[in-house]
Amino acid sequence: MITRTHVRLQNSSKIFQKDCLILLEMTAQEVCLCGLLLQEHFGEVVEKVGTHLLRSGVLTLRALALETKLSPDLVKKSLCVLVQHGMCTFGAGRRGPGGPVEYRISGEHILHMLRYPRYIYTAKSLYGDTGELIVEEILQRGQMTMSSTVGTVADRLTHNMPEGQSMDYCEVVTAFSRLVETHFLQRCPPIASSGSSTSAVADCPPPAVAQPSEPESNPDCYKIPYIKLTGKGKRRRSSDDGEAEQSVAKKAKTDNTECGDEGIYWQVNFDRFHLHFRDQAIISAVSSKLDPTSSEIVRTMLRMSEVTTPANAACTQALSANEIFRALPSTYNIGRPILDQYLTLLVDDPMEFVGKTGDSGGGMFVLNLHRALANLARATLESVVQERFGSRSARIFRLLLRKRHLEQKQVEDFAMIPAKEAKDMLYTLLSENLVQLQEIPKTPDHAPSRTFYLYTVNQLPTARLLLQHCYKTVGNLIARRLYETKENKRLLEKSQRIEAILASLQATGAEAAQLTEVEEMITVPEKQQLESLRNHINKLDSSENQVDETIFLLESYINSTTSSH
Repeated sequence: MITRTHVRLQNSSKIFQKDCLILLEMTAQEVCLCGLLLQEHFGEVVEKVGTHLLRSGVLTLRALALETKLSPDLVKKSLCVLVQHGMCTFGAGRRGPGGPVEYRISGEHILHMLRYPRYIYTAKSLYGDTGELIVEEILQRGQMTMSSTVGTVADRLTHNMPEGQSMDYCEVVTAFSRLVETHFLQRCPPIASSGSSTSAVADCPPPAVAQPSEPESNPDCYKIPYIKLTGKGKRRRSSDDGEAEQSVAKKAKTDNTECGDEGIYWQVNFDRFHLHFRDQAIISAVSSKLDPTSSEIVRTMLRMSEVTTPANAACTQALSANEIFRALPSTYNIGRPILDQYLTLLVDDPMEFVGKTGDSGGGMFVLNLHRALANLARATLESVVQERFGSRSARIFRLLLRKRHLEQKQVEDFAMIPAKEAKDMLYTLLSENLVQLQEIPKTPDHAPSRTFYLYTVNQLPTARLLLQHCYKTVGNLIARRLYETKENKRLLEKSQRIEAILASLQATGAEAAQLTEVEEMITVPEKQQLESLRNHINKLDSSENQVDETIFLLESYINSTTSSH
């Protein structure tokens, strides 16, 4: 049966068709996880619009309102939220520029919400509290001008400082500039000038929404504008917090026109963060496998090749041993003979993180990025098999990864496992799709007696399978956290109200007796229930972050393998 969506997809432009096919390839686990993330961050209406777009591919505003049975106004506001956060794009439909605008959604950008805590923590570790709050504010609002970001962050920092101290705008501007210089932040591309695109987002709240694009198509994406911003952050009273939040958009609009950066919005560069995560994973693996000195050499090589190496390159630009020696931190006191020994050790290591390409300049060395990701993904797969099925199954799995194709008798001999146990383990791994069975007939009749049955492991499909399991796991963790929060909603609201009362009393200098009386409004059983709930939520959050590290590693390996073919 041909639906309107199929007709719409067939008549779209070639680029638009390609995007739609990628969207339609999303699995049910990914769609479910995207729906949970949208619900948690933006509410049920946005979740309904987003998941419907994920399943349908491309729709107009009118079709989306009809199929979701929501009012056009609600759909329009939901689309504004999604576009504001870079999760939804729009373009001319099959009728061309004069026809209705069609919307498509990016599941990949929705899944980035899993890593929001990691992005914020990375900014904090690199640029301190100021960098943390800058990235947090921009992630919360999708895109912001530099002046409004600086003002908001300075106010927040001042509010948490002791009485009489305040944060200077210049310090926040410096941190913002450093984030831009290292490409962790980038400008949003200019707003589309076509009539249909403009009308599609005419009702969006400020800041104005721009169509996402690649940085290469926007040469000024890392150019910092000159803004007239002087002064210090303002301290606000706790009673004014609600009013301050409501007037943020109005204040930002006024500040933009006064500061000179009106219409220049900034967003988080997720790709740059992902490159940093990849480098950290490689450095951590080298440190665990060898020692901290080896990891520092690898860190130096990565830092030297940051600018010269494309994001999807299989290996870094070649660096001579002399260049590496001069770039090493002086605190390590590594002599040249010691460096040569470490480089030889890294080249000879089976993980193949470092490769040698020549002998000039004391030797030319590269970092094998794609091979490193493949080896990290392989180690992850081996770890999963060992945790789920035991060390003997992991031994068989590693053996098949190294030998590629083995018969059952060969597996028994090489792994030194009794025939019955090896057979059971192979069949268990086969039923879980972690091991594949390949038939090679000697004769055309495919008679079992004249057929080789070879066991093998295909790393890429196995990694994709494990990735889907990870999506399902994270979805279950988020669903459980939402359920726990909903079930204890009354108790959590009561605790928040009491904390707010205590904060206001402390600010006004209340007596200790008053504070004790307010604290006793929560009974001992309720305190125990709250403590148990918080521990449970913390465990769920921690588990979610740990699974996301595995997701990132597997996604990086799959993307690198796909791009290299």
